[in-house]
Amino acid sequence: MAGSLAELDFCYLTTTGRISGNPHRIEIWFVLADETVFLMAGDRDRSDWVRNLMITPEVQLEVGGRKRVTRARVVGEASQEDALARRLMLEKYAERDGGDLGTWGRTALAVAVDWPASTSYTSLI
Repeated sequence: MAGSLAELDFCYLTTTGRISGNPHRIEIWFVLADETVFLMAGDRDRSDWVRNLMITPEVQLEVGGRKRVTRARVVGEASQEDALARRLMLEKYAERDGGDLGTWGRTALAVAVDWPASTSYTSLI
């Protein structure tokens, strides 16, 4: 099942607005690696969704129709996790996109979202 989820093009992330307190939902590229979903923000911490999760790390993540309330965090730059996120994102999307993702792959901000395999789907939103 995880393999089929990992092959999807997009997931949906809902953060809580840091000013409004309202939910903000975006469609975004992702990769699934073990129990972590990685996302990349091209505008880095200028992206509203990143700013939101930095204030309220509890988010809702939807992958393939499966929704979970979970936690998100900015990945430490130049860490092994950061390198993994970048490599996996470029492997998945470089050919699909058909454009040059090199600059994005080097400069975007990596974000990790918990996606534990042991979570019961009955506890979903």
